[in-house]
Amino acid sequence: MPFPSDEQIMKTSQGLVDQLQAIFGKHPGFRPGTSPTSPSPFIPPLTPLAHAKGTLLTGTFTPTPLASTLSTAPHFTAPSTPILARFSTSTGLPQIPDTVPDTLPHGLAVRFHLPPTPDGRRSHTDIITHSTPTFPTRTGAEFLEMLQALAASGSETEKPTSIERFLGAHPAALRHVMSAKPAVESYASDVYFSVNAFRLIAEDGRVTSIRYRFLPQSGVRTLSGEEFAARSPEYLREELEARVSGEPVVFRLVAQVAAEGDETDDATVLWPEEREVVELGTVTLDALLSAEDGLREEKRDIFDPIPRVPGVEASADPLLEMRAAVYLISGKQRRAA
Repeated sequence: MPFPSDEQIMKTSQGLVDQLQAIFGKHPGFRPGTSPTSPSPFIPPLTPLAHAKGTLLTGTFTPTPLASTLSTAPHFTAPSTPILARFSTSTGLPQIPDTVPDTLPHGLAVRFHLPPTPDGRRSHTDIITHSTPTFPTRTGAEFLEMLQALAASGSETEKPTSIERFLGAHPAALRHVMSAKPAVESYASDVYFSVNAFRLIAEDGRVTSIRYRFLPQSGVRTLSGEEFAARSPEYLREELEARVSGEPVVFRLVAQVAAEGDETDDATVLWPEEREVVELGTVTLDALLSAEDGLREEKRDIFDPIPRVPGVEASADPLLEMRAAVYLISGKQRRAA
């Protein structure tokens, strides 16, 4: 996973990491980020800086026959592929209770372990998703501007504050802040979306622009405010432990297909729900890593929002290179801690 060669992308990415840490502090060895009392609805799921608390599982991905007609990627053409999945909450505090509303929305990252490269190196590709389809800004520079407005608002007394002015001038950011983020009874009963678009490349060169979704086989099951508050502070991991001891966690990986004219380079623009949705395969998670093994794995792994595998390409969305740089900067800090 290389750093982008564009100097401006690197400058903005470092600015994003520095600004997030300046506002919310650092947690050596973890993904640094927000505090329980911070206005976290203003902080979208752009980076691992905001997903410190997580749970890892292993399992298998089994593609549908349709997947291999849309993409030549190894995980879409092999009978099955071993995977690592990480569920996470939204703040940057590794010890935050699961019942704090700031922990919403949740994240799900899936790593597909592919056959070694011809020179024997390990190979993988990742899909990174969140339990909200909305995103506040089109570019990393706009997101940095949003963070700077949020930081300035902490000491402002006059209305409207800097963040209120930013939201007033950026309808997509306001939509993200105001969108519903309901609590769920389990990581396994939530829907997860890739906010960026990707290109599936078929054997004949045909291109299909898509956005991924993970749909829970168990269905979506939400909690009322009272039910959410009454749960254990560690209920998300505890629920997974109980669930996996009896049956695997299963998701369907589907893709919403862009129609002609749909914007594929702007994560703030949602495609109409009537767009075609195709089935790509089944994610089966049947083993939960211990807390100790999970922390060791989290310190080492850096999930990559760019596919970097034949058969799947990144779209022209400018957020993708920015996300990759921020993930890598924060990941290297985590490894060095």
